[in-house]
Amino acid sequence: MSTHAKYDLIIVGAGPSGLACAIYARKAGLDTLVVEKGCVINSIYHFPENMTFFTTAELLEIGDIPMTVAREKPRRIDALKYYRRVAEFYGLNIRDYEKVVDIAGEDMNFRVRTRDRFQDEAVYATRKVVIATGYYDNPNLLGVPGEDLPKVTHYYRDPHPYYAKDCLVVGGKNSAAIVALELYRNGARVTLVHRGREMGHEVKYWIRPDIENRIQNGEILAYFSSRVREIRLREVLVETPEGIVTLPNDFVFAMTGYHPDPTLLRLAGVEVEARTFAPRHDPDTLETNVPGVYVAGSVVSGLETNRIFIENGRFHGERIIPHIISRLAEWKSQGSGDGTGG
Repeated sequence: MSTHAKYDLIIVGAGPSGLACAIYARKAGLDTLVVEKGCVINSIYHFPENMTFFTTAELLEIGDIPMTVAREKPRRIDALKYYRRVAEFYGLNIRDYEKVVDIAGEDMNFRVRTRDRFQDEAVYATRKVVIATGYYDNPNLLGVPGEDLPKVTHYYRDPHPYYAKDCLVVGGKNSAAIVALELYRNGARVTLVHRGREMGHEVKYWIRPDIENRIQNGEILAYFSSRVREIRLREVLVETPEGIVTLPNDFVFAMTGYHPDPTLLRLAGVEVEARTFAPRHDPDTLETNVPGVYVAGSVVSGLETNRIFIENGRFHGERIIPHIISRLAEWKSQGSGDGTGG
């Protein structure tokens, strides 16, 4: 296990909010390390390959660097290129493919332990910590027999492998509608199952008529007020208002949303609300109940994942970094700082 010199700040998570915090910290002169368990912008990397954002490019921008795209709304590939360019421009110190497994210590003297993809461990000392881990890595499970079969996925990348296959899409929001439509338009036989009586009110206004028309025309088979009971190798059992229906099936796409993992927060001593998984924090500074530990991005809102997006999470650093600067100044004025970063 290797041990590293002390940083002013360690940011856990290299998504848009984490990178934005790192940029604010870099501009403020803080010695900052970003640790990411996957690749840079790991969540966006796992979005569907042809995905287009609902928002415009300027609302995804960080670090005062413009995002220039050819279309009105950026695509996944545009965002990946943009955030790589921003990270390179600011020379951010990022350790990717390195998972944080523990946060110990106290304010001004934290120890962040990590494990990389080669199972090598390291310990980083830091004065402050920002947890910006997001939620996209943790899907909401159906909790039914057969969900662990290889044909079941909670993520969607590309429609091509599913041509002429029986595909079941579970869910009733934007992701489910988009996946069902794209699979249908690329030759899959699509059935949609949703526990609600109709597609969710969250479905965007330009998507709703498309999915509703496909269902009305019988091009996509839909079961509302229904739920999956069991997934088998060649079929799926669906509980409908009329009884159990057995559907032939090759692949299942469970587009049922995602949730944050509170494990790291709890390891750091952060109090997490039992029902919502929201960390206890000061809304003005985003400092948690643990002095020196802050939260940024979608992890702030816990299970209420529709509250924090890139569009507003990118500004969390504006609240966090000035507070860190003031606390570090107070600490040094009290004679605690050695001025060397060690």
